[in-house]
Amino acid sequence: MAFSTKTTGGPMADINITPLIDVMLVLLIIFMVTAPIPLLKIKIDLPQPNPNQTPPTNPPEPVNLKIDQSGAFYWNDTPVDELGLKAQLAVIAQQTNQPEIQIKAADATAYQYVATVLADAKQYNLTKIGFADNGQ
Repeated sequence: MAFSTKTTGGPMADINITPLIDVMLVLLIIFMVTAPIPLLKIKIDLPQPNPNQTPPTNPPEPVNLKIDQSGAFYWNDTPVDELGLKAQLAVIAQQTNQPEIQIKAADATAYQYVATVLADAKQYNLTKIGFADNGQ
């Protein structure tokens, strides 16, 4: 702290730089600790595209599977029960060029119904599954 020996009550001309030095030292320590982090390299094994594989010229239309909040299934806007859904998935599994199944679940749908659809699709080895916005 700076003490004035003058008897006049004028303003003090000295600046106390101790807090400034404390702040600068803390910032220096923070920069010293965080500076080596960007230098660390993480090896990631990313999948590489196959240059010999050509995309299909005529992809099939995707299947829209809607699930409402009561658990009812709609296959391209046609109501189906769970057995009918499994039959439709079995038909798709037999195709060589499988269409994508786009699942649209209502906001209040219990996850159990979505999990049932995913388990049935896995049972038939379907891999082209997507989740679409329900548009509500």
